[in-house]
Amino acid sequence: MGIDVGSISTKGVIIDKKYNILSSEYIWTQGDPIGAVKRLVGLLEERFDKERFQIVATGTTGSARRLVGAVLGATMVKNEITAHAVGTTTFYPDVRTILEIGGQDSKIILVENGVAVDYAMNTLCAAGTGAFLSSQAKRLGIEVEEIGDYALRSAHPTQIAARCTVFAESDLVHKIQMGHPREDIIAGVCNAVAANYLNNVGKGKKILSPVVFQGGVSKNQGVVAAFERALGCKVIVDDNGHLMGALGAAILARRGSARKKFDFSVEHMDFRTREAGCGKCSNQCEIICVYRGDELIDAWGNRCERGARSFS
Repeated sequence: MGIDVGSISTKGVIIDKKYNILSSEYIWTQGDPIGAVKRLVGLLEERFDKERFQIVATGTTGSARRLVGAVLGATMVKNEITAHAVGTTTFYPDVRTILEIGGQDSKIILVENGVAVDYAMNTLCAAGTGAFLSSQAKRLGIEVEEIGDYALRSAHPTQIAARCTVFAESDLVHKIQMGHPREDIIAGVCNAVAANYLNNVGKGKKILSPVVFQGGVSKNQGVVAAFERALGCKVIVDDNGHLMGALGAAILARRGSARKKFDFSVEHMDFRTREAGCGKCSNQCEIICVYRGDELIDAWGNRCERGARSFS
């Protein structure tokens, strides 16, 4: 099983030995990664045939990977770059460039001979992310899922400033007031997302084909078309591209040597976190403690061995 917990969405998959997906789910994190992963496990269980299969390894990735790994008793915890690279190269061994845009961040991974050799992430500006698209869809009175259809109907995309969220939103409001057609404005927003990404995350990177685009924004055909125009090549979007981080985590867990049967009853257990000041040296580390009921199951944040002791 692979779990990818981000700031906006939480994704999970269960795969067999041949990497076929047996169960998958995509839900909103809603500021509660523990609650989200417990809901996710319940949904995965509903679609999983426990009579035929048994989960023997679990991998976690994403911004809350350590926390969720502790909750689930994961056998593998890896960063997003590694998980996305492994997931993508497993299904697209010839890939040279991986574009990924999520709800609040984005990344680019360059691959040579199936190995990630360079990467960059953008976590400061939201102009090239799903959150930006969602806010602009709301402003324009449409569902974010409709953006792609509107954009593809445009013959003359409106020029929208792509430098940052503030400039883009200000320019978009101005173009609305100027009477630009909605589909042209939406196409302009999609172009702005691609331009912002390439000028920031992709700046200085040699983007080579084959290019695979993944993350939630990859489901937006308007943004896909914008990337294809900007790059001058076909952009591959996998049907399960929004799950690629979770797939990579599951594949890494499968390849790892550790084995541990997963217990679905975790969805009914009580977990909580607490911050504790170490105070055992001048570093004054803030230790994150994770409890299952009253039992401390993991703690991290220490910068020296003194802070590695258990906290109660």
